[in-house]
Amino acid sequence: MTDATVTKPPGLWRRLTRLYAELLSWLLAITVGLLIIPVSLQIFSRYTELIPSYIWTEEMARFMFIWTIMIGAMIGVRESTHFEVDVWPQMGARAEAVARLLGRLGVLAAACVFVFAGLEFTRFAWKRTSELADLPLWWIHVAWPVTGFTWIVFLGEQVAADLKIISGRA
Repeated sequence: MTDATVTKPPGLWRRLTRLYAELLSWLLAITVGLLIIPVSLQIFSRYTELIPSYIWTEEMARFMFIWTIMIGAMIGVRESTHFEVDVWPQMGARAEAVARLLGRLGVLAAACVFVFAGLEFTRFAWKRTSELADLPLWWIHVAWPVTGFTWIVFLGEQVAADLKIISGRA
């Protein structure tokens, strides 16, 4: 084997982000599965007389839907499918890495807004509860800073890979 064909095993950071991404994938499947319960209860109570009309199901469905979206957005950034759009013609590896890096900086700016504004958003909801289910509102509001922080973690991994390509070390 030559040096060009030897691949280095992933470092600790990449292994941790891969495990975190797998956890997020499982959480996404769980939240979608759980989302089915309150939505189904809403449908059955609205169109049949079999069960009483539950008001809390609308609120619970909204909470689960927001977390489902946020977890999906986290995974989308990890897989570069959420914010990446191919608009440039075929370029060399370095030019593509520069274009990706510029796009990632835009996502990083959005992530910083999610973290800092999301922390304030969560602080605002810290001692409040939802009207119908009486759940702590910070449980839903914390989705924004968690999403922003997760984007930063995944972007760090991607920016490091792009910088290696740009510098010619990859």
